Amino acid sequence: MSFQRILIAVDDDPIAAHAADVGIGLARSLQAQVALVHSIDPSPIFTPESGVEATELALRAAQEGARLMADFRAKLPAESHVLQFIPQGAPGDEIVRAAKEWEADLIVVGSHGRRGLTRTLVGSVAEAVMRKSPCPILVVRAKE
Repeated sequence: MSFQRILIAVDDDPIAAHAADVGIGLARSLQAQVALVHSIDPSPIFTPESGVEATELALRAAQEGARLMADFRAKLPAESHVLQFIPQGAPGDEIVRAAKEWEADLIVVGSHGRRGLTRTLVGSVAEAVMRKSPCPILVVRAKE
């Protein structure tokens, strides 16, 4: 199997940044195309206690997503053509949707490596992607 289209899931977590570095390095060595995906999960965005309108919070999340994408794109060679996905929805579902839409050969995603009750309470985007992915997945764990 040849990996020519690598989808890299990014967010503002250091583990995701490490996973992105691994994915970008792999893409360089394989001379593969790269697409980045950052999902904006609307469920934790709005709470009535925040005192900020839901639309304002959603706008801020979209701006932060665009800034995040620009930071990751800066790590790639200037001549690289990089597709970006910034969907709104559950991260695991949106990463899988982007992989299907773009016909990715490989998904790169970071994982905290949590187990037991912590994983149950916090959830695992990597696990959600693994259950539904249309292609192989490279799960990059945190540096030890």
